[in-house]
Amino acid sequence: MTLIIPENERSDEPLDTEQVIYHPDMIRANEWVLTEYEAPVRDICIFVPCSRRKPYHDSPSHHVFDRVIFGLLEPEDVHVVVFGTCGITPREIDTEYPFMDYKFMLGKCNVPKIKRDFIKMESERLARYLEKTRHNYKHRIAYCIGDFRTAMEKAVEMVDIPVDIMPKEETLQANIKPEMRFIYGSLSSREYLQDFSDAITGALSVPKRTIGTKGELLVNDTDWYLL
Repeated sequence: MTLIIPENERSDEPLDTEQVIYHPDMIRANEWVLTEYEAPVRDICIFVPCSRRKPYHDSPSHHVFDRVIFGLLEPEDVHVVVFGTCGITPREIDTEYPFMDYKFMLGKCNVPKIKRDFIKMESERLARYLEKTRHNYKHRIAYCIGDFRTAMEKAVEMVDIPVDIMPKEETLQANIKPEMRFIYGSLSSREYLQDFSDAITGALSVPKRTIGTKGELLVNDTDWYLL
């Protein structure tokens, strides 16, 4: 397998500081995704946020997302794309450098300039990816909050390609906790996951499913997701 950035061409700059969005290898890897990477043709593309644990597909948050995604979709019907601090990373290449190697999480950054630069850079990348894959997917769903959501919203404004951005705004507002550091809480919450599930069933034109827990599962509740 050809590496995106060969080892002898990698920068010595650290990948564990708030400067990670400007890191030359991050910029180069994202440019590769946007110019050379060939996206698969799928019915649905689902954009999910990056995670602290690498590779993303092994993280607790992505395990939760996957229970919803693959409870409704076969792998050959969906393409999962990660975005956020990493830029844009099709999840099938999430073990590649530098996506596997950075440690800084943008959600912990309180530097206004970096947050502004991130939103500008990421929205432009997302818009380019949406345009690049205009004919690859029938439906697009993004599951995101915070600055990642802002970037996706701005990207959608740049191109005439619809993306269902979940959770719904009214669900976010109903779950705000002003006293918390992350006022919208976690994307692993049931209310948010319900919106996520509803977006997928809506794209498939099938009946809605209910997000539930093992403790609530009844014998005849065969359509509930287990959290």
